[in-house]
Amino acid sequence: MSEKSSSSGSDEDVDPESGPPVEHGGVLSKWTNYIHGWQDRWVVLKNNTLSYYKSEDEREYGCRGSLCLSKAIITPHEFDECRFDISVNDSVWYLRAEDPDHRLHWIDSIELHKAESGYGSETSLRRHGSMLSLTSAASALSATSTSSFKGHSLREKLAEMETFRDILCRQVDTLQKYFDSCADGVSKDEFHRDRVVEEDEDDFPTTTPSTASTTTRPDGDYVHNNNGSKEKLFPPASPKGINGIDFKGEAITFKATTAGILSTLSHCIELMVKREDSWQKRLDKELEKRRRVEDGYKSAMNELKKKSHYGGPDYEEGPNSLINEDEFFDAVEAALDRQDKIEEQCQSEKVRSPRLASVPPGDAYSTMATHRFAAKPHSPSSSLSSIELVTASEDIHRFSGQVEENVENHMTYSLQDMGGDANWQLVIEEGEMKVYRREVEENGIVLDPLKATHSVKGVTGHEVCHYFWDTAVRLDWETTIENFNVVETLSDNAVIVYQTHKRVWPASQRDVLYLSAMRKIAATDENDPDTWLVCNFSVDHENAQPTNRCVRAKINVALICQTLVSPPEGDKEISRDNILCKITYVANVNPGGWAPASVLRAVAKREYPKFLKRFTSYVQEKTAGKPILF
Repeated sequence: MSEKSSSSGSDEDVDPESGPPVEHGGVLSKWTNYIHGWQDRWVVLKNNTLSYYKSEDEREYGCRGSLCLSKAIITPHEFDECRFDISVNDSVWYLRAEDPDHRLHWIDSIELHKAESGYGSETSLRRHGSMLSLTSAASALSATSTSSFKGHSLREKLAEMETFRDILCRQVDTLQKYFDSCADGVSKDEFHRDRVVEEDEDDFPTTTPSTASTTTRPDGDYVHNNNGSKEKLFPPASPKGINGIDFKGEAITFKATTAGILSTLSHCIELMVKREDSWQKRLDKELEKRRRVEDGYKSAMNELKKKSHYGGPDYEEGPNSLINEDEFFDAVEAALDRQDKIEEQCQSEKVRSPRLASVPPGDAYSTMATHRFAAKPHSPSSSLSSIELVTASEDIHRFSGQVEENVENHMTYSLQDMGGDANWQLVIEEGEMKVYRREVEENGIVLDPLKATHSVKGVTGHEVCHYFWDTAVRLDWETTIENFNVVETLSDNAVIVYQTHKRVWPASQRDVLYLSAMRKIAATDENDPDTWLVCNFSVDHENAQPTNRCVRAKINVALICQTLVSPPEGDKEISRDNILCKITYVANVNPGGWAPASVLRAVAKREYPKFLKRFTSYVQEKTAGKPILF
């Protein structure tokens, strides 16, 4: 009932300042799925409903989802200070604010909307008047009580009581008038009698004994007594204004009315007792249902706390992940197996598709001439003093110092022999390929440096480094990348690249922002081979800031290649059968985030050899039948 419809409500019971909570909107990160992870969404809180849109500009196209907050459960995350979850039945939204203060503000606003909506809230109670008339209350009680029963006997009896009440009120008014008239007439008669007696005492004649014995007789309005006195005769009192009320009839009617009221009340009491028993049974049943529902709800909430929804953010990597290490490893291995199958299908489709054998015009190698020289293997003991860094003048940019520093470090340490270093462990050996690893952990994060050596026939170091550096062909051989783009071109041989890697659930998705530079390092000794090197190391750039969607990994990777040429027979030209490329691949990767160390090491042991095989096979395939690029 509103304030206007409550006729007996007081103004003090209504708070004029109360009103619906204001609309609230802003950007929150919402967990979408295990592929895309956290995504920024525009979230609006209005009219007890939480809705989200892809962005603020797309509100006119309609929301992508909404939750009614009447029965919503808001749960701040136990460990993540920026995250809170909202669950309604089986639907759960995982949300993250930009900081703990914004999370608290959002939770307070949602709780306010939730409290100010629905039945039983303070606002809804405040909107009703504090007083109800007896008639409206009785009518409401009668309508509610009889809604579930056959017939309308109780309602009819209440109507009869209303009729009896009106009759009884009229009868009481009539009898009250009668009694008031009677009382008024008696008081006037007594007053008149007292006044006449006083007048007669003044005019009373003296009598003698001789006259005292005379017989009494009426004399006018007097009666003479035997003792000589006379008495004034008064007419009988006649109340005025009664107009001949039938007092006996009124009394009989009054008695019948009261008897009818008592009978109706007795009947009402009997009906109420019967219905009380029925309602009591219904109440007991409802209480029992409510108890079972509450027990089920508590049990479900306990299960929900123990085990979150599968595929939610609580199942992704992290020190508080609900998935154990064995399950984590199994999930990662299964995801990698699926990716391998997809890769095999793609390769088989490429094999079936026709290929053009001719070299397209403008090919990078078409203008290159072949070279004929012999080279000796590079000595592991060679120092930096025996080589010269070749840097073109046009290759100068703001990161040139970092590039040269990384090149020098890799040429100094990456080519050293690891045979006498016990810290390096040989983890894979397949033919010419060997993979070494040194176990390093920092703050629980695996930072194992990895080093691999390999020998590939029929390709040069320049060709290998060219295909490794060239972003135009990156997606042809790199199957772990989801997408990438060149953020900035620094020079002809240096670019800044941003790339995201395919997510391997339950690990979070990774992205990398790095500078990639290619260098030719000419040996000062004519008997030593030239060295080609590509170094990739992480940098920061204003156009590629870290986001909540991915975990930013840090890398420092180098691919060092040397070309060894065996002299051909006689005067024959050098062919690809005479060349051999010795490859040294060094990787220092900080994956960021958190994942079990055993899982990261197992993945590295599995994926790095596959990467080297896949990449070198691609280079051999692309250079087959083309002029040699030294």
